[in-house]
Amino acid sequence: MQLYLPIADLPVNVFLVLAMGAAVGFVSGMFGIGGGFLMTPLLIFIGITPAVAVASVASHIAASSFSGALAYWRRRAIDPALASVLLCGGVTGTALGVWTFTQLRALGQLDLMIALSYVVLLTTVGSLMFSEGLRALMRTRRGAVPPRRTHNWIHGLPLKMRFKRSKIYLSVIPVVIIGVLIGFIGAIMGIGGGFILVPIMIYLLRVPTSTVIGTSMVLTLVTMLFATLLHAVTNHLVDAVLALILMVGGVTGAQFGARAGQKIRGEQLRLLLGLLILSVGVRFAIELVIRPEDLFTIRELGVNG
Repeated sequence: MQLYLPIADLPVNVFLVLAMGAAVGFVSGMFGIGGGFLMTPLLIFIGITPAVAVASVASHIAASSFSGALAYWRRRAIDPALASVLLCGGVTGTALGVWTFTQLRALGQLDLMIALSYVVLLTTVGSLMFSEGLRALMRTRRGAVPPRRTHNWIHGLPLKMRFKRSKIYLSVIPVVIIGVLIGFIGAIMGIGGGFILVPIMIYLLRVPTSTVIGTSMVLTLVTMLFATLLHAVTNHLVDAVLALILMVGGVTGAQFGARAGQKIRGEQLRLLLGLLILSVGVRFAIELVIRPEDLFTIRELGVNG
C-alpha cells in the first residue's frame, strides 16, 4: 500500500517502512542503541533525502528508546544520577548540532557531509568493536582470564561524584563532555549515538554493563526528542507521517529486542553490533564509490527542497 509523504515529497510502501521501523526497533532494544545509524541510511537508500531522513528519524529513535528504557527501568538497570549528568551535556550538544545542521544546509554541503560522516564513523567504530568482540569471544572459548581493568587518567580528574547505582566514583567532567559529543553527533547524523556511548562508558568510564545500556537509552531518548523539536521548529524537515509509521514499528520491535538482549552474552553482543555497524559503513562507502551520481541527485534535492 502506497502512502504519500508530504515533507519527503514521495510515495512509499507503508508495510516496508513499518517493517524497517520494527527491525531497527528490535536492534535498538537488543543492543541498547538508538538505531539511527541503521534507519537513516535505510531511508536514504529508498530515496528519502538525507536532510529529511535525519530530522524524521530522531522521533523514531526517541520512541524506540522510550520503549526500551521503560523495560530497563522496571529491572532497575538505569543509573538516574549518571543519566542526569550525561543529559547536562547531551542537551547542549544537541542544540549545537542542530545549529550546525542548519548552517551546513544553508551552504549546500549538508547531504555530502552526512554521507561522508557515516562512512568514516561507522567503518571506524564498527571495525574496532568487531575486533574487540572477536578477541573477547576467543578468550572466553580458550578459558583465558580477561585482562583486568585498571583506572586510567580520567579517574584522576577533579569534581568527582558518586554514582550509587553503578557503584563508581567518577569526575563529572568527562561525563558531561561525552554527553555533548553524543548530542552533537546525533543531531547532525540522525543517530542516537548509543553504539559510541556504550563502549565509551564501559571501557573509559568503567560503568558496569548492568546499568550501561539502560542509562544510554535515557540519554538517547531525551536528546533525540529535543532534536526532533528543534528540527521541526528551525528547519521544518520532520515528516510527521513518516515519523509516525517508524514510531509504531520501533516501539513494538524494541520490546522484543530488549528481551532478546538479556539472553545473549556480552562479548557476543559486541561482536554482532560491531559487524552490523561495519556492514552499514561499507554499504555507504560502496554507494559513494560506485554510484556517486545517485548521491549527487539526492544532494541536489536536499538543497533545493
